[in-house]
Amino acid sequence: MLPTDQTNPLLDFSDLPRFDDIRPEHVAPAIRFLLTEYGALIDRLTADTTPPTWDGFIVPMFEVGERLGCAWGIVGHLHSVLDIPPWREAYNAMLPEIAGFYAELGQNIALFHKYKAFAASPEYAASSPVRRRIIDREIRDFRLSGAELPEEAKARFKAIQEELSGLAAKFSENLLDATNAYAEWVTDEAGLAGIPPDARAAARAAADGEPGWKFTLHQPSWLPVMQYADDRSLRARMYRANVTRASEFTGTKDDSGKAQWDNGPLIGRILALRSEQAALLGYSNFAEVSLVPKMADSPGEALAFLRELGEKAKPFAERDLAELKTFAREEFGIDPLELWDIPWISEKLRMSRYAYSEQEVKQYFPEPRVLDGLFNVIRQLYGVRIAPDEAPCWDKDVRFFRIEKNDELIGQFYLDLYARDTKRGGAWMDSARSRSKTANGITTPVVWLVCNFPGPVDGKPATFSHDDVLTLFHETGHGLHHLLTHADELAVSGINGVEWDAIELPSQFMENFCWEWDVLSIMTAHVDTSEALPRALYNKMIAARNFQSGMQTVRQIEFSLFDLLLHSDMTGISGDVPIEQVLALLNDVRREVAVLFPPAWHRFPNSFSHIFAGGYAAGYYSYKWAEVLSADAFAAFEEAAEEGAQASGTKRRSLLDPVVGERFWREILAVGSSRPAIESFIAFRGRAPTPDALLRHNGMMEAHQR
Repeated sequence: MLPTDQTNPLLDFSDLPRFDDIRPEHVAPAIRFLLTEYGALIDRLTADTTPPTWDGFIVPMFEVGERLGCAWGIVGHLHSVLDIPPWREAYNAMLPEIAGFYAELGQNIALFHKYKAFAASPEYAASSPVRRRIIDREIRDFRLSGAELPEEAKARFKAIQEELSGLAAKFSENLLDATNAYAEWVTDEAGLAGIPPDARAAARAAADGEPGWKFTLHQPSWLPVMQYADDRSLRARMYRANVTRASEFTGTKDDSGKAQWDNGPLIGRILALRSEQAALLGYSNFAEVSLVPKMADSPGEALAFLRELGEKAKPFAERDLAELKTFAREEFGIDPLELWDIPWISEKLRMSRYAYSEQEVKQYFPEPRVLDGLFNVIRQLYGVRIAPDEAPCWDKDVRFFRIEKNDELIGQFYLDLYARDTKRGGAWMDSARSRSKTANGITTPVVWLVCNFPGPVDGKPATFSHDDVLTLFHETGHGLHHLLTHADELAVSGINGVEWDAIELPSQFMENFCWEWDVLSIMTAHVDTSEALPRALYNKMIAARNFQSGMQTVRQIEFSLFDLLLHSDMTGISGDVPIEQVLALLNDVRREVAVLFPPAWHRFPNSFSHIFAGGYAAGYYSYKWAEVLSADAFAAFEEAAEEGAQASGTKRRSLLDPVVGERFWREILAVGSSRPAIESFIAFRGRAPTPDALLRHNGMMEAHQR
């Protein structure tokens, strides 16, 4: 039971998180209380000699586990979006206890036997397919957690898990600290040539009263410099600073010569521990472990998929680069073309070929209009209403919304759009609460959607690039996957338990609508004139949609192959993996698929947080894997639009088809992980996925046909 006064806000599960009350000093007592509560439940259930039942055993395990998960999720979330020393200390102080508890939970042989006993019971046999799937996955996860290992091996496995949790947190912190530590000051206005006015204004505001303009490595500040700054030396300095973050080249050094925020040693240790963990479980490498709960059957299948796609894309990438080099040499006298020239010269080529720039487009995407357009897409597809709501938030710029259908609450979400020094980079969605059915009725889901966009400057609303809009739609797609679920069992509700290589389907699916005229025409208004996006400019955007798509595709394949091979080939090495060996593997991958080869001092792995501080280890290929699924799913809307146009003898109608949208909701979003993702896809599409739509969308159908 909770303390009756509920003085600790982290222990108040009656409603939304109390961000206005939660403080770092609440973390340790709340989490320890919940760990004790969960441990006492496990002791009671495992001591019970009666046969386990769903209501008497499974439900309490999930409900108490959800409470701990929600509370620790809030702590982890604040560590990501409010990374100030007190929160960092509070998070790191409890991380070993949390990691140790979950490691012991996964290895609890008495608990494992209880689950196996239920799986052998008549109740299991008579249960729904969903409940049987939940139990089967629990048993699988016990085995992957080392439940069947000898006691000595269990202890080692647990120690590995605890150390890996700490290393992941440190990796992320090093990256944020190294990012925050660098600033490029421009004191002569002539050095700002080419940089757009809004980026200049943001840099002036960042200077905080000091003379000049301050540019940082946070994406909203760094990217405009790389794309638009005419000062080549400025671009070169910021490029090097960015690609050497959290490496031996950054931060102060201790007496032994180790750099303060160097993630290189952490990478070597993480790889060694993952390899050892896989060996303890009887697998050849960590990639095999990672793929057990995924759609791909083996690392070999995922590697073959990536290499086949890379073979199709590389000729287009080589053509893209050749065009860029020729343009740089003939128009600007740049030869050789360096990596810090690529974004700048690409923008110049885009202007030359398509007569528009990303900066021009950005002026048509003020934040209020973008949000209205996004919410309109969701309303038309699914018949739901999104409205502002009230809730305590962790920052003054965070907003809160509710989703309703027929005046019934479906879910709620927080929206944190702007970059801050205390916020880790990138964009993500995570669950604050999952849908479930309890004795008190339906608990509705809550998520947070987090981005790192430039904020408002000089009294004007924030304006987003088209890439920012794509990112916002992407993360909202993840959010809808969790919010629009109909599954009532916690273990399969929303994103819970969805195969990692299918988790990107709903997010990448949403991106497609950002290219549709019916969507863009009503979600744009020039920040100064309120003029809607001109059709002529839209046509240029469409013409340029696949601009450098070959280079972009092989870049993603490079990252994916590196990740898979890193977790397949770095096996059997004695001790921690030397960073030199990691970099050598990356160079081998580049020779196979890449067209761009960075300088020797480039340290991409040191900032690859997806695989070293996130959940994508031996799973980064999921982005391309799910892109096949999402493009094929979106093709169903394209086909319905074409069929409707032919039937009515009219021009092509809107792709915001509520009939197809309702089917996508019912067969993909609503079911969560209550059935395998491939079954959900086939239920929606009527067949297995094919890569045709992806290749067509990327302008590479010609290669596919060859």
